[in-house]
Amino acid sequence: MQQQTLTAAAASSRLLPGFPDPVNDAQTTFRAALNALAHPGRVQEIAADSGVPKGLSPAMTAMLLTLVDVDTPLWLPQSVDASVLAFLRFHCACPIVPSPALARFAAVPAGCDAPALSACHQGDSAYPDLSTTLLIEVASLSEGGPVTLTGPGIQTRQSLAAAGLPAGFWREWRLNHQRFPLGVDVFLTQGRKICALPRTTRVEN
Repeated sequence: MQQQTLTAAAASSRLLPGFPDPVNDAQTTFRAALNALAHPGRVQEIAADSGVPKGLSPAMTAMLLTLVDVDTPLWLPQSVDASVLAFLRFHCACPIVPSPALARFAAVPAGCDAPALSACHQGDSAYPDLSTTLLIEVASLSEGGPVTLTGPGIQTRQSLAAAGLPAGFWREWRLNHQRFPLGVDVFLTQGRKICALPRTTRVEN
């Protein structure tokens, strides 16, 4: 029993810290996420600090610390580093599910394969908001082939250049938009930056 206690204490001592000011840091991150959703395609900065597990970015880590808890099932790729699982289980106590179709949130760190948007939970006609929200780490939110976005929250048109998206992402996005009010919402993350793509957003080219 003593050995088990020592082992558990050693494991917890290796865990990276969460937010230093959990309430304030979660609030500022949530406001940044809301601003991103209100202005699709516009890049926002995440100011909150925390430990960052191997494979995650500061932005993705902050978003997960803010949005995921015991009541929000999370899907992660099988190739994700074990330290990510330990970090999220300790700080968020979130259930890890085996399929994005079972998840409220799905997170795809850099270098991991993203699920098809159609493989995520689409919500249902009574509760479309219960669909999966997908977080994808990209290589850049300032480089890459630009696309033009339109829709609610965009006054005329919004240009977005994102490098490192999954193959065929924009083709899938057009189909996702057609499922409205069902479909998934997406956050792109890179470093300390986030950009939102609500399902209401259309891609023009």
